[in-house]
Amino acid sequence: MTDERRGYAYGLTAYVIWGFFPIYFKLLRPSAPLEILAHRVIWSVLFVGLVLVGMRNWRFLDRLVRDRRRLAGVALAAVFIGLNWATYIYGVNSSRVVETALGYFITPLVVVLLGVTVQRERLRGWQWAAVGVGALAVAVLTVDYGRLPYIALALAATFGSYSLIKKRLSLPPAEGLFVESAVLALPALAYLGWLSSTGHATFGHVSAAHTALTVLSGVATAVPLLLFAASANRVPLVGMGMMQYVAPILQLACGVLIYHEPMPAARLAGFGLVWVALVIFTVDGIRRARASSRLAASHPEAAAAAATSPA
Repeated sequence: MTDERRGYAYGLTAYVIWGFFPIYFKLLRPSAPLEILAHRVIWSVLFVGLVLVGMRNWRFLDRLVRDRRRLAGVALAAVFIGLNWATYIYGVNSSRVVETALGYFITPLVVVLLGVTVQRERLRGWQWAAVGVGALAVAVLTVDYGRLPYIALALAATFGSYSLIKKRLSLPPAEGLFVESAVLALPALAYLGWLSSTGHATFGHVSAAHTALTVLSGVATAVPLLLFAASANRVPLVGMGMMQYVAPILQLACGVLIYHEPMPAARLAGFGLVWVALVIFTVDGIRRARASSRLAASHPEAAAAAATSPA
């Protein structure tokens, strides 16, 4: 197996795991979303800590602590990923799996908007068309739901913001996840302590299977992230862009086929518009990547200049 094919295998495995997360988190009921989140944080810290012990890579902590600006960025990233996890768990366990899938479908469009508003990047015409169709889709879905699809929008906004910060920090995946989880660990421990003291904790009081699944939430969080990182180092950017839709497709299938959430015609039309926007966005990205490859092959200096251009 070539290195690139191995990368695709790692990437697809990561996205398939993420795609079946609704099933996993529903198994953690009757725990409340915040209790699930707190355990996810704590067990993630412990598992990734063991991974780092095996890698013998702790020097990054000393460098990070000395860089206060970077440390503040990690803390902000931790807040966004914590909000993302909490929103996702709440959405899944309040029978809104379809809406959580929508959130990850529209995330690429939100990332583009963040690039315009925060990074001051300029969009190409087809990118503006994709964003416009995506906005129309949100309007259609708002009419269908009778409200803004706030779970989907919150997931897209928090993960998009998290991605933007992570891009600036450039931390390796295991080290980044460890520090982000560690930032959230203290409030998570305090919350779990409060639950135990008031007699509202479910951990250890439901079943052995429930307890084991709660503990394994740290593994379930870290493993796909590590697989994703291994894939990103081996697969072209276009390939990664295509694979990112595997997870929300599987999540949508879980919501409709397994949990029988409603999909009326208006909602299906809204999703259809989202998919049209993603097709436009993806095709434009593929064309851009191919043009860059041809330019790099014939004029390396011009390709380097184009790569740094915000357009």
